[in-house]
Amino acid sequence: MTASPNLGESFIEVVKARRSIRAFTDKPVPQDLVRTIFETAMQAPSNCNTQPWFVQVVTGAKLNALREELPQRFIAGDIAVDRPYDGKYEGVYRDRQYASAQALYDALGISREQKTERQAWFLNNFRFFDAPAAAFFSMPKNFGLREACDLGMFTQTVMLGLSAHGLGSCPQTALGFMTHVIKPALNIPDDQMLLFGLSFGYPDHEAAANQATTDRASLGDIVTFSS
Repeated sequence: MTASPNLGESFIEVVKARRSIRAFTDKPVPQDLVRTIFETAMQAPSNCNTQPWFVQVVTGAKLNALREELPQRFIAGDIAVDRPYDGKYEGVYRDRQYASAQALYDALGISREQKTERQAWFLNNFRFFDAPAAAFFSMPKNFGLREACDLGMFTQTVMLGLSAHGLGSCPQTALGFMTHVIKPALNIPDDQMLLFGLSFGYPDHEAAANQATTDRASLGDIVTFSS
C-alpha cells in the first residue's frame, strides 16, 4: 500500500492530540464509530500474532449501574485485583508521578493540604469521569508480561483511533482494583485477567480537569542512537 504524502503529518497530529481526558460531555458516541475504531485497533501487533486481548465496551444502564456501585465499594475498602499493583515508584519515576498529580490538582484548584477534597475527586475514577462509554481490557489469566505488553499496544491503538475521530479517553488502572465487581457484572470469565479500564467520549474542553498538562522527558533521556 502506498502511503499518502500527508500520512506522516496526520499521524503526528493524532499522537499529539491524545491526552488523558477526565471530563466529558453527555453526547453519546455512535456505536458504528466505536465498532470501526476497535476493529481498526485489531491491526495492533502481538507476539506470534497471538492477539491476547479481550474487551468489554459498556454504555447506558449497565455503565450507570457500575458508576453507582464502584465508588461505594471502594470507599468501604472492598477492593480486589487480578494482578498485584502497588503504584510505588522511586527516583525520577516518582518525581513524574507526583508532578502529574500536582498538575491535575492545580488545574482543579485543590491544594496538597486538602486531602479530603483530593480523595473525593479521586472517586471520579469509579464514575468514569461521567463519560458516556467505557471499555475494560483483559487477557488470558495464565499469560504474563509479554502478553501484557501486547495488550498495551492494542489499547494505545484504540486510544489513538479515538483521538483521530475527535474523541477523548483516559486509561485507568484504578478500575483494575474492582475486578470482583466488574467481572461478574459484565460476565467476564474467571480465566481472564482484568487489568484496567478506559473511559471515553467527547471531551468537555472547558472543564478544569482537562486544563492539566504534563511534561514529557526529553528524547535524549529516553532514546539512545547507535551506529
